[in-house]
Amino acid sequence: MSHRVVITGAGCITPLGSEVDEVWHNLKEGRSGIGPISIFDARGFPVRIAAEVHDWDVSEVGEDPADWKSHPRQTHFAVGAAVKAMQSAGLAPDRLDPLRFGVYLGCGETFPELAELAEAMAPALRDGKFDAREFVSRALAVMDPDSAANCEPHVPAQCVAALFNAQGPNVNCIAGCASSSQAIGNAAEIIRRGEADVMLAGGAHSLINPLGVTGLCQLGVLSRANERNGKAMRPFDGERDGFVIGEGGAIVVLESLDHARARHAEIWGELEGYASAHEAFHLTDTHPEGRGLAQCMRHALRDARLNLDDVDYVNAHGTSTRLNDRIETLALKNAFGAGAYAIPVSSTKSMMGHFTTASGAIELLVALMVVRTGVIPPTINYEIADPECDLDYVPNTARRRKCRRALSNSLGFGGQNAALVVSRFDERSASVGWGPAA
Repeated sequence: MSHRVVITGAGCITPLGSEVDEVWHNLKEGRSGIGPISIFDARGFPVRIAAEVHDWDVSEVGEDPADWKSHPRQTHFAVGAAVKAMQSAGLAPDRLDPLRFGVYLGCGETFPELAELAEAMAPALRDGKFDAREFVSRALAVMDPDSAANCEPHVPAQCVAALFNAQGPNVNCIAGCASSSQAIGNAAEIIRRGEADVMLAGGAHSLINPLGVTGLCQLGVLSRANERNGKAMRPFDGERDGFVIGEGGAIVVLESLDHARARHAEIWGELEGYASAHEAFHLTDTHPEGRGLAQCMRHALRDARLNLDDVDYVNAHGTSTRLNDRIETLALKNAFGAGAYAIPVSSTKSMMGHFTTASGAIELLVALMVVRTGVIPPTINYEIADPECDLDYVPNTARRRKCRRALSNSLGFGGQNAALVVSRFDERSASVGWGPAA
């Protein structure tokens, strides 16, 4: 038997707020969370803007900040989002079977602050003379072992499990920027197979630290339009020049429909389909025709037993890089054909920046809110058309539209892809789970 998977709660910590309703309001209003970096002194860096989480710490969810002092920001965000998700779902850990309650996150690499060292080497980065080997060597010499150990990607999932006595499956997915989407999809499959009743799924990440910004600068993927601040992140726009790094976390509560019904839970939506696919093309680059993403979208719809014209909205990966946005646009056309022009597509990264491994989780939450409310958030800063990006990107202003189902896309470094299909819950649906139609 294949179990239907529903969403019964969610929590998030973002640059636009730390309550789902607050974040949703700001997204609908087209507000930007991007501004000058304040977490460390970035004056000597070529990139000096980011989308930071301000005025929040774990005390807001009843945790003692001293208990988490040796943990990086991403663990704080994961714990905060998990507590809020459990509260919103009305779940008490002592009323759950701990062996059928698990955690599946998509958290990535992060680093101890090493602020003084990175700032000392910032001029070399700015002048193009940065020596990565020298930096790593000096970093290892001054790194605190406890802080370094807590920076391992699997630690947030373990911390969340310990907090709620979740003794079921505990996994962290590392698939670049597709990590948290794959985590949510894989967590749902665990429930679908009957191996768990409840899963906390999502992700958290922060690379807004000297070493993280240094690495992304070296890769050449960040926008250097520091003077634009909130207008620097420009997905699909003709003047886009890279993404603005963001940070935060989002976690949803996934339950089997039977478990949710038994406790009379409010059902936010249903996770109908999931697929992952790899480009199998290049160690770092995406296939120029986006074949992996196009395949991924088609397979996610097949898993949900849906047709192409059943999709009412797409939350795009939309990173504001020249190559990524062009390829994602092409992949949408390859997947949906001429129908791609009729589907509203928006990138909420334009307002919150790029959460890297956690981006898929917050964007799945956005897609869920679209089907719940019938409002599509805009792609802000879209001002100059790019002939190669010619779909309906919902420019600058939110739009009302009845949306039954939404698709959320994620693309990861090196060719990882994931797609999730979320829908308004329909008690009368004949769906019995994912899988190819007979």
